[in-house]
Amino acid sequence: MDLYGQKSKSIPQKIVIHFIEIILLWLSYWILFQNGGTWVENHLSITNSIGNIDRRVIIFVFNIIIFVRLAYMMIFMLKRKIPWEESISVPMAFALYFIGFPLFVLPISIPIDGLGYFAIAIFVVGCILNSGGEILRNRWKKNPENQGKIYTLGFFKYSRHINYFGDILWVIAYALITKNVWAVTIPIFLFSFFAFYNAPKLDKYLKEKYGSDYVEYAKKTKMLIPFIY
Repeated sequence: MDLYGQKSKSIPQKIVIHFIEIILLWLSYWILFQNGGTWVENHLSITNSIGNIDRRVIIFVFNIIIFVRLAYMMIFMLKRKIPWEESISVPMAFALYFIGFPLFVLPISIPIDGLGYFAIAIFVVGCILNSGGEILRNRWKKNPENQGKIYTLGFFKYSRHINYFGDILWVIAYALITKNVWAVTIPIFLFSFFAFYNAPKLDKYLKEKYGSDYVEYAKKTKMLIPFIY
């Protein structure tokens, strides 16, 4: 977790990340609404269902929102150094969402139902928990009186890594919109990554940085899922 202690604007890396993300967005549009669906059907044997495209529209809108959120967070809020390998690994991870979910939704032309509207709701909640929590924490840290202190307010009162929980929620929303049982593999993978690797590793770093303050915070606050885990 040494990167969390290294400050840098990492402008070239951020440019590369956003350039790759734009390419992925174009590919998702091509798959969902242009000849990409036919190409996928012919070459990957994934049915390209012709019919109601509401789910495809929602998936693409989700993609745009996630891209804008990521761009805002990286440009205005991310202060740590971004290594060059991360400038490739980050957009490749997001390819799971921008390309993976469009592939999962291709065979589905079922109109939006109650579960779909529920998915939209948890997508919004997930985005608020993730970006909203980060924005509130960033504002708090800008106050000189809070320098060297750990942020335990706002959404972070309910989970030490509430931003990760927000990520899990909006990824679940993607999977629900696709109405494809195989899409659940992506949120399961993301939860496993956060719960068993990233969050514990970040906990170790924060414990070393904040000492007993973080230990006390961890005793009374769940790691990932509020009130549960």
